[in-house]
Amino acid sequence: MSYSYAHDSRFPGPDPYAPLKDLPEFPLSSEDFRDGERLPEALAAPSSASPQLTWSDLPEGTKSLAITCFDPDAPTAAGFWHWAVFNIPATATGLESGATPEGITLVGDSGQRAYYGPQPPEGHGPHRYLFAVHAVDVEELDVAPDASPTVLGFHLYFHSLGRAVLWGWYEN
Repeated sequence: MSYSYAHDSRFPGPDPYAPLKDLPEFPLSSEDFRDGERLPEALAAPSSASPQLTWSDLPEGTKSLAITCFDPDAPTAAGFWHWAVFNIPATATGLESGATPEGITLVGDSGQRAYYGPQPPEGHGPHRYLFAVHAVDVEELDVAPDASPTVLGFHLYFHSLGRAVLWGWYEN
């Protein structure tokens, strides 16, 4: 699997999905931004409106979904989780701008139990924001509501049937 965000020299961080198993992709798009383009101000902090997302053609056996947003270019050794929602019904086909999907939203690295938009440190350069929709093989992941997005990622490693990534970038 080769995502375009992993081959752009403007961004110093790693491809966070490279060490994970290859999974089938499925269509993922947004009316708010195109893959690889600068994210609009409305999605950035402090307004932090989640993007509109649409997905289709989920892998057979999908029983639930998870949505994550990760910044691998943050000036930390572990990146920065902007959003993590899981146990979304598999019947969902998208998300409207500013909406939170039905499911469990974890507290991200911002300390908020919500989508937190891009806000990289001024002068740090552009950062990538990887919006991933994960097709999951169980209706409910056994992840505590007070767990971290990293713990969710661990469970997704073992339960994902497919993954679609749509990415944008932002710079202050």
